[in-house]
Amino acid sequence: MSYCLNPHCQKPQNQNNIKSCLTCGTTLLLKQRYRAIKPIGQGGFGRTLLAVDESKPLKPPCVIKQFLLISQGIDNTQKAAELFEQEALRLDVLGKHNQIPNLLDYLIQEEHQYLVQEYIDGYDLAEILKEQGTFKEDQIWELLNSLLPVLEFIHSRDVIHRDIKPENIIRSRNGKLFLVDFGAAKVVTGTAILQTGTSIGTPEFVAPEQSRGKAIYSSDLYSLGTTCIYLLTGVSPFELFDISEYTWVWRQYLLDNSVSDKLGNILDKLIENATSRRYQSAGEVLKIINSLQTIYADRNQSKNNQLSIQNSHKKIVSAESQQPLNSQNSEIANLPTKHKLSLAWKCIDTLHHHAASISSVAISPNSKILASGSSYCAIKLWDINNNKIIRTICFDHPINTVAFSPNGLIIASGDSANNIILLNPDSSIKIKAHTGLFSGVKSLCFSSDGKIIVSGGGDATVKLWDVKTRNIIRNLKAHRKSVNSVAVSANGRFIASGSTDNKVIIWSLKTGKIINTLDTGSKVNSIAFSPDAEMIATGGEGYNIKLWEVITRQEICTLDSMHWVKKGVYSEISVKSITFSPNGEILATSSYNNDIKLWDVNTKEEICTLTGHSGKVNSLVFSPDGQTLFSGSDDNTIKIWQYK
Repeated sequence: MSYCLNPHCQKPQNQNNIKSCLTCGTTLLLKQRYRAIKPIGQGGFGRTLLAVDESKPLKPPCVIKQFLLISQGIDNTQKAAELFEQEALRLDVLGKHNQIPNLLDYLIQEEHQYLVQEYIDGYDLAEILKEQGTFKEDQIWELLNSLLPVLEFIHSRDVIHRDIKPENIIRSRNGKLFLVDFGAAKVVTGTAILQTGTSIGTPEFVAPEQSRGKAIYSSDLYSLGTTCIYLLTGVSPFELFDISEYTWVWRQYLLDNSVSDKLGNILDKLIENATSRRYQSAGEVLKIINSLQTIYADRNQSKNNQLSIQNSHKKIVSAESQQPLNSQNSEIANLPTKHKLSLAWKCIDTLHHHAASISSVAISPNSKILASGSSYCAIKLWDINNNKIIRTICFDHPINTVAFSPNGLIIASGDSANNIILLNPDSSIKIKAHTGLFSGVKSLCFSSDGKIIVSGGGDATVKLWDVKTRNIIRNLKAHRKSVNSVAVSANGRFIASGSTDNKVIIWSLKTGKIINTLDTGSKVNSIAFSPDAEMIATGGEGYNIKLWEVITRQEICTLDSMHWVKKGVYSEISVKSITFSPNGEILATSSYNNDIKLWDVNTKEEICTLTGHSGKVNSLVFSPDGQTLFSGSDDNTIKIWQYK
């Protein structure tokens, strides 16, 4: 499809490979190379379109920013062109920052100005808010720590962004935050910052002085602050300000989402209406935060209500070196036996060939085939004996989850378009398709007898499917938000479901009735039954890893993973995947910071940290003998870790 660049065109959709719009005659290609596909954003200054670069063989995606000369209040076309080129050159410099999209091109065509920028594959914070609910304090700390250095960078280059809002902050698939859409940005030098210009930006997020056309550097800080309180409350900043009292009342809208005074005070000063009382620079805010992070780190490490795993024998195993760090012979000799396990796990191979993020990995019961699903709409089957690809099966939609049946004769996959597709692993023939879910299939697994598939998705339900008839047996409704993970106990008695609503529900597989509900205190990303079905592990936001008794619903312990946090600030996604070894003695967990941790289930202590992935680790699976661990990541690779 081609999309017409004329903003007044009545029928902008066109077929591929044509040069001019069939409705209005406008040239469809920018600079004879960039073809717009569809609009993805609209603002007061213009609009944003997804496009492809047809001058390159693979036609990579890019983003076109289109805005009108008149939107800048400039009557002199020549002067406007000169100013546009100056600003484009400045944005080219900004694109060198690794959290700002690269500027690929800039041009004026048919009286419109265009910027062509790198396409960032990910989700903006408004989408994440809609999907996951309001943000927690740790997520806001992460946002500030990630975005303030970007603002410090652009301000040092005399640029004011002027349109900071959740939609313009994207979390890429490898977890990095990007500041995008510099179409409203203004270059200021010397006394130009004091001159009144055009009021631009999104009204509910802009500073008072910016709404009057007098944006300054701290106007971006104000917009970042209003973005934070919006993410914390889910309420428009317009509603969070009491006009009659002329004061912010955002704390009144926090629902089960308390914020510390330390963070609250920082946000209050970011959103001060008076510029003299507001932070004057991003660097000033960072200094305050950095001084607090030491306090947070000390506080987290001193928690005594969690089992501590801080000890001098803990090792970090590097996939690059495939050797434990600091492993001098004298130190090894002094290690207790249980800690020598940390020296035994090594990365023996890395599988490439996937073109995009790997969302899920599964292993056949006979240990011969590894299946991996990716966001590039494909499942690859690998021969475990030689780590070579057997075949690739292509789909129409990104794959979220894969699982083998207990007899190994069927692979089930769930995709982002609500389909569950069954495959024969020997022939890759698509056997059957189950449909009827909403908002994508997040997780699925087989019952121990292989007759039922249990699935969870964005519609907050758990569905039980008859593998043979493809019909829904039961539709379990109790969660209030997206079901991110499902599991079936090995004894065939229980189903567990973990949700964004902070709950894990344990159901009877036979009757569909609720047996227990666990309140984990945070959003749940992953759950796993122990092989004996007596224990369940839950992993989620804030590096929250808990072990529970299935029948009594008593919390056994919280594994102390606070040191996983970089600079004392939690990750937004936190614990991503969690799984038990087949003998139940090891718990493997992965996190947003790209690492994998192995835990001793008996002692509740950390065995080791496996490093080497350069992107978030989305999925973990042990081989049936427990000697090998496979990990699939946003870095498009699968790593094979082996106990030797």
